[in-house]
Amino acid sequence: MVRAFVVYEAEPDAERFERHAELCRRVPGGTFRHGRVFGAPMGEPRFRYYAEWEFPDRDAFKAAARTPEFMETGKDAMEMGVPFHVHFAEVD
Repeated sequence: MVRAFVVYEAEPDAERFERHAELCRRVPGGTFRHGRVFGAPMGEPRFRYYAEWEFPDRDAFKAAARTPEFMETGKDAMEMGVPFHVHFAEVD
C-alpha cells in the first residue's frame, strides 16, 4: 500500500478545504481522507492539519500521479495559501 500524505502548518479554512477535498476525491484509484491535528505527545503539534490518499500499490499511485486530477490538486493546494509538506510512504 502507498500513502501520499500532506501536513499543513496551519489549519485551512474549512469551507475552502472542502472544495479542495472534492478535487482530491476525483483522483482515480485512491481513497482520500483528511482531518484536524489535535495534539502531540509533548507540547503543541508542529502541524495543524493532515490529509492523505491511500493507494493499493505503487503502480496505482504512479498511475494516479500522472493524471490531470492529481496535478490540479497540487495547484489548488498552493492557492489555499497555507504552507504544506507532501510525503510518500510505502506501508506494509
